Amino acid sequence: MRLLTKEQLPQLHAPRTFLAKVAQSVLSNHYRRQKLERAYLEALAATPGLLAPSLETQAIVLETLIALDTALDTLERPVREAFLWSQVDGWSHGQIAERLGVSITTVKRYIIKAGALCIMLDDSLDPL
Repeated sequence: MRLLTKEQLPQLHAPRTFLAKVAQSVLSNHYRRQKLERAYLEALAATPGLLAPSLETQAIVLETLIALDTALDTLERPVREAFLWSQVDGWSHGQIAERLGVSITTVKRYIIKAGALCIMLDDSLDPL
């Protein structure tokens, strides 16, 4: 899709290699989304029936998770890891800095960068 939105298409010197790379990317995205959906459904199954969200809410949450996963996948690996370790695993900035081998200031910058991306994603998903 991104290729089709460009004003000028790049010259393809090895079309088969290009198509193989596109197919690999599509397949990788499919499996990543499938894994994310499975994890969400497992978490949902562990939720007591009275607390389970409506089917509409479930669909919105899953769509949002997939959009978030896709957005975070555009970040450099250390930025994505720092953000996920902070937000999902609850690691301190010091723990993340030690794990990544960077300063705490750099970890803060990484988390701010990823957070800003999430805010922009939230704005793009907001129907208002």
